[in-house]
Amino acid sequence: MPEVLKSTSSKIILVIAFIIFAVLQYRYWFGEGGYFPHQALLQQIQQQTEVNNELKERNRILAAEVYDLKNGAEAIEEHARLDLGLIKPHETFVQMSTISTHYKPIYIDPNADVDNRTNEDNDADSIPQQP
Repeated sequence: MPEVLKSTSSKIILVIAFIIFAVLQYRYWFGEGGYFPHQALLQQIQQQTEVNNELKERNRILAAEVYDLKNGAEAIEEHARLDLGLIKPHETFVQMSTISTHYKPIYIDPNADVDNRTNEDNDADSIPQQP
């Protein structure tokens, strides 16, 4: 052991220096305004910036829609057609169906009694057996 660390006062000074170093390191990493709290704040700022940008875009779209509604009849007519079902005089309304053509039609004979219908349904669901 070196001569410097043999005295008690040198050991006390070394321990105090180590404690001060440990306290400063703790405050740097975990204390108020330290590294980890700073990183958490940066992440919160990034998330809030993303939310703000989405809200700004929504506000821009709404402002454009308000401008169109105040200054043009076309936007009002489009709104009336889409949301309220406006049809002008001498126009023909055509509605397109989006039902798929790959459906199995179901026909129930209204004259058949209830017992026969349930038996026919069960027979239709079963797999035909090959001879």
